[in-house]
Amino acid sequence: MKLAEALIRRKALKENIEQLKLRLTKVAKVQEGDTPAERPQELLTALEADLQELQTLIIRINRANLRATLPDGTTLMEGIATRDVLKLRRSLLEALANSALPLQDRFTRTELKYVPTVDVAGLRKEVERLSKAYRELDATLQAANWTVEMEEFL
Repeated sequence: MKLAEALIRRKALKENIEQLKLRLTKVAKVQEGDTPAERPQELLTALEADLQELQTLIIRINRANLRATLPDGTTLMEGIATRDVLKLRRSLLEALANSALPLQDRFTRTELKYVPTVDVAGLRKEVERLSKAYRELDATLQAANWTVEMEEFL
């Protein structure tokens, strides 16, 4: 199984677990004398099976991410951490640039005027640089996900 396939399966398992949770909450109680639309014990059994599979899959994915390497020699785990921080850094700088934009909400000359205290244009350039780095790293990670065989990392 390719790492990408495992990631797709992990997503499907998480979605199924959420659906089972919703179904269980609907049948957790019924009016006295009624029967639930589904048997709670069967749903709990299915939920437990999915949770066990998810746990095993997460362990295998994490092992693969620790051992498999990108073309530059870094591990997938390091690449994922770098990508996540690039995304966070980009988001923070973009929010800063957006909050520094002067608003045209003055109605008279006597009202307060706000001016940015940071270099908005410079922040925008850095956001673009980070966006590009994120896209390139993400593409590299996605490509690696389709080449890494999970069986290597049991």
